Amino acid sequence: MKALVLEANQQLTYTEQHPLPEAPDERPTALVKIAACGICGSDIPRGFGGKAYFYPLVMGHEFSGVVEEPAPNGRFKQGDRVAVFPLIPKNMDTDPANQTGNYAQSREYDYYGSRRDGAFSEYLRIPEWNLFPVPDHVDLLHASMTEPAAVALHAIRKMNIQAGSDAVVFGAGPIGNMAAQWLRIHGCSQVFIVDVEERKLRLAEEMGFAPINAKEVDPVPAILEMTDQQGVHCSVEACGLPITFLQALQVAGMFGEVVFMGNIVGEFKIGEKDFSNILRKELTIHGTWNSKITPVGVDDWTTVLKHLDRELIVAPLITDKLPLSAGPEIFDDLANRRNYHNKVIFDVLNS
Repeated sequence: MKALVLEANQQLTYTEQHPLPEAPDERPTALVKIAACGICGSDIPRGFGGKAYFYPLVMGHEFSGVVEEPAPNGRFKQGDRVAVFPLIPKNMDTDPANQTGNYAQSREYDYYGSRRDGAFSEYLRIPEWNLFPVPDHVDLLHASMTEPAAVALHAIRKMNIQAGSDAVVFGAGPIGNMAAQWLRIHGCSQVFIVDVEERKLRLAEEMGFAPINAKEVDPVPAILEMTDQQGVHCSVEACGLPITFLQALQVAGMFGEVVFMGNIVGEFKIGEKDFSNILRKELTIHGTWNSKITPVGVDDWTTVLKHLDRELIVAPLITDKLPLSAGPEIFDDLANRRNYHNKVIFDVLNS
């Protein structure tokens, strides 16, 4: 089958002779034909920064597909459209995190695209447990963004958002933009987005958010001025930079809430004054990781698929729809930051 294979660090090749991976465990699986798979920011250091668990590896964990061969006596039939939760928990009966539905916090798990071969390929065998039906109103290519949209939703759900709250997101990439959309869906009236990339900020403004270019102004006094020195109730860090971690704290108002979502690069330090403000303002700081598929029916994934292509709009975020064969070239472009790209998706079904 067709696949993009990471043979070694910085060595990505396209092949049409890759074998179909085995099922991950004994649970009933369906053979899924991959429809679309997005490139995640984490795929760059994994492929070009020596962060892979093993080689050769097929990356790709943000994906949708079509059931080719249903699981025996399963709830899906041939032709059903699905989004795929990429985490495969182990020790379901003994791990306390699994018993409470907190699979991302379990001691041991498998994962498509990192700990086992993923969806930069034509087919995968996937436990039916990991499949979510894609509603008729959702474009199947857009459904490949269910995973990052659920990560953004999981972060926003950490906060106690009141209707009319002000909010800010540091980072205007796909995750940051979707986090801003979730803030608005949950009732925030004014949402600032901070970034240094003018094209992402222009898109954010077109989508109704208040852009702040950190190349041109210091975002902290700018946000304080635009909120009458009160700051925001909801502050989200979605960049992973030490400076934006600090700025996310500095713009939070009295009794504000801060979510640290970005995977930090570097060392985060905080001075006496800023730490004192955390105490004086009685700020709440949340960490967030991955997403949840429990409780069933109101979980992050089901919620995303209800809102996708309705209140949650992802089409404008997609800058590139490419065949798998373009993988080596686009990854080289992304790793070396040669051209502008926002969300890159491999349109596997139509390539």
